[in-house]
Amino acid sequence: MSVMKWTAAAAVGLMLGLPAGADAKDLKIASGAPPPHPATSHLYNALAEYLAEDPNKTFNVIQLGPEVVGLGAMKDGLQTGLVDMGNLLPLYFPAELPNFALAGELSLSGKDAHAMGAALTEYTVNCAECQQELKDFGIVYLGSGSSDPYMLLTKTPVKTAEDLKGLRLRSGGAPYSRFAENFGAVPVSISVLETFEAMSQGTIDGTMASIGDLLAFRLVELVKGATAIPLGTYFSTSNFATAQAAWDDMTPEERGILLEAANRANANFTQRWGYDFPGIARKAAEEAGIEFVEADPALVQAAADFATADRETAAQVSQERFGMDDASDRVAEFIALVEKWEAISEEVGHDRDAMAQRVWDEVWSKVDLATYGQ
Repeated sequence: MSVMKWTAAAAVGLMLGLPAGADAKDLKIASGAPPPHPATSHLYNALAEYLAEDPNKTFNVIQLGPEVVGLGAMKDGLQTGLVDMGNLLPLYFPAELPNFALAGELSLSGKDAHAMGAALTEYTVNCAECQQELKDFGIVYLGSGSSDPYMLLTKTPVKTAEDLKGLRLRSGGAPYSRFAENFGAVPVSISVLETFEAMSQGTIDGTMASIGDLLAFRLVELVKGATAIPLGTYFSTSNFATAQAAWDDMTPEERGILLEAANRANANFTQRWGYDFPGIARKAAEEAGIEFVEADPALVQAAADFATADRETAAQVSQERFGMDDASDRVAEFIALVEKWEAISEEVGHDRDAMAQRVWDEVWSKVDLATYGQ
């Protein structure tokens, strides 16, 4: 994939008589996350590294930190031109991105990180309604990634459904709020960046999150118990949401260079967030004395049953709130893609590079970059 693409890009540069690095386009990028988080360390840093491999140095990458634009401000940053490319979380804006966010409503169905990122990528690229609303929003979509399966990270260990009752839990979106409410907990919708402060001040009792958050957001200092139950994965991401103006200013060849780097970085990010970082965080948690609680089988089964039943709820929500009459069909379409990519991920042994190649072959190689995002 890469050798052929880079050779083609270099040939284009030579044909135009441009030396390496001439007329490089400034590309302001922002992960919206702190440096330890995989969204920075293995997504946006990786993008910069991959773009640096371009022999023509097409892009001059300028990275902006969360102190300039955080996740909550990413929409404004993209729409005002503060950033050209940013990490956008669609569940923060369901009213404006209902078609795209429908898949996010199915977060509880996630199991395999690579499969979920790939499934959402294929779904969104080929969903005409998703593409139109992204255009109306002012961004171009370049792929998604996923976390590992979420856990309950709490100040008091949770083992049974009874233990959940009354707990105030940080929720990253509607499906997690529904889960909390179903088990008698109280969902609290705050930015993930505010989790540490909210837990330390007693505003919340814990969070439904990746175990990696123990390190990414310093929760290892506050959490006392970690409980694994079927909570799905967080995959409702637009990892490299590109401002329409920036995309329009690129040639198809430049878009291809950017897209290939983004596709590789998406897989790199998912490998880190979904597979490698959890192991590192677990070791740190053990050293900190955090208890890894084996959930009561009844709670595990109840959580799994709720995740399956919540698919229909997701369809109903989309139909009632946004008039999406074919929501059930779209849910079925997305779940079929999840099953397809779970099989592929299993086939390649959840290998990062193999998954990047398959996503390229199955999705991006079929996209006309002269018209995509227009």
